[in-house]
Amino acid sequence: MASALNDNPTPSDARAHDFVDAADAPTVDERAYEHSHKWLIAIAVMLGTMLEMLDTSIINVSLPHMQGAFSASVDEITWVLTSYLLANGIMIPMTGWISSRFGRKRYFLTSVVTFVIASGLCGAARSLDQMVLFRLLQGLAGAAMVPSSQAIMMETFPPQEQAMAMATWGLGIMAAPIIGPTLGGWITDNWSWRWNFYINIPVGAVAVLMVSTFVHDPAFMRKRRAAGGRVDYLGILLLVLGLGSLQIVMDRGQRADWFAAPWVIWTTALAAFSLIALLVRELTFAEPIIDFRILKIPTFTIAVGLVVSMFFVSYGGGVLNPIFLQEYLGYSAMMAGLTMAPRGVAMVVTLLMVGQLARLNFDTRFTVSLGFVLSALGLWQMSRFELHMSMWNFIIPSVLQGVGSGMIFPTLSAATLSCVARERVGYASSLYSMLRNNFAAISVAYLSTTLITREQVHQTYLSQHYTVFEAWRMGNSMGHFGDSARRGMEMLYHGIQAQAAMLSFNDLFRILCFIAIILIPGPFLLKRPAAEAQAAGH
Repeated sequence: MASALNDNPTPSDARAHDFVDAADAPTVDERAYEHSHKWLIAIAVMLGTMLEMLDTSIINVSLPHMQGAFSASVDEITWVLTSYLLANGIMIPMTGWISSRFGRKRYFLTSVVTFVIASGLCGAARSLDQMVLFRLLQGLAGAAMVPSSQAIMMETFPPQEQAMAMATWGLGIMAAPIIGPTLGGWITDNWSWRWNFYINIPVGAVAVLMVSTFVHDPAFMRKRRAAGGRVDYLGILLLVLGLGSLQIVMDRGQRADWFAAPWVIWTTALAAFSLIALLVRELTFAEPIIDFRILKIPTFTIAVGLVVSMFFVSYGGGVLNPIFLQEYLGYSAMMAGLTMAPRGVAMVVTLLMVGQLARLNFDTRFTVSLGFVLSALGLWQMSRFELHMSMWNFIIPSVLQGVGSGMIFPTLSAATLSCVARERVGYASSLYSMLRNNFAAISVAYLSTTLITREQVHQTYLSQHYTVFEAWRMGNSMGHFGDSARRGMEMLYHGIQAQAAMLSFNDLFRILCFIAIILIPGPFLLKRPAAEAQAAGH
């Protein structure tokens, strides 16, 4: 415990946290952790991170109101979301390279200021074209906040506190998407959808003030910025083409029935070619935009694989649950948000507890594995949902999922970056964020497509078990004697649709449960730190 309170850790302390392979462990510069205001730095960068994460979910419930304000179709108004995700997905991988050339603090501040200005412009937009343009700008600016804040937190806190730092940082990452729909619904109902953008302005102003006061670039980054270097223009072009095409396919492909549409085939081919060419280019270029060589570090690759898989499971559940609550249980947007809130509370409490365990050198591989067990248990209970069930039948398994995610996220997030040399943390954070975001998009696309496909299968199967006689009898039982067959058929059809949708949700939750079960032994592929092995006498 004495070393945990020491701001100038010894070399042995530098390895005293989980999942650091001694061969991959970075050399620790003690001056990097001489921060007397580390928690103020944490709050400063978390404000920016929460702004970005909230904005990806807070406006979802406002889309119908925007649709009326701009006289847009359902397909047109979704570009408000697509434009943001497109710009965000393209810029995230470049944040490490931009930070190394222009300075992380300068880039972070520029991003927050631009994000705030773009938020004000979105709130004042008078047409759909203006909104899409301003959302593109907002997405370009917001891309830097998550990977940059993660890198800053890892450089600010000493090694033995990095898991706790990631737990604190994870509060915004994991809780914001849960808070967003509830907050957005309340603001839209009581004020206006435009205030979902305007509220970013005061919060962003505080973030700018705190970052400019407390955050400073480390010495190695100032030297790197002064040295300059070549610009990989071809890599930037391939990145824009590859990730831009992939984001468009993931977001719009379902509306076009995927590969039944020629444009989906050609756009997918362009994405595949560009991404393969990007990988070859970045592995051979001296100063790459994305440092894929980091994937050669086993600890980083395994930890990122587990985190990405965890996001596939938890993010997918986060997308399915609001739809299920509102469309099939009849909850309002506000009630659905409140019903999902206990999951966020459970996650926050667990994040803080796991952070404290990591400071005590507890082997947190066991907590990560237990987190996958709890997630699987919660998903299995969700796979038994019914159309007529109480709120508590939903809350209990969602809380299990929240506790599971809280056990998994901080330890693995710290593991992905703690095994990388300090000079490459920015690149590692960008690569990590890029993989996480793209797999989240793949998760949403896969689950939404499978949900529709399985619903059609179940609907066909259920329809085979009913006849016109059952419809006539149902109509009579409801008092519709004159046109009992027609009324009965209508009621029967709606009932079959609802039941088929419920069964398709059950199928998806079982698939996610199976993935979580497979991941249970995954954490033990990572090594315990050398310091713990010595303490154990091995």
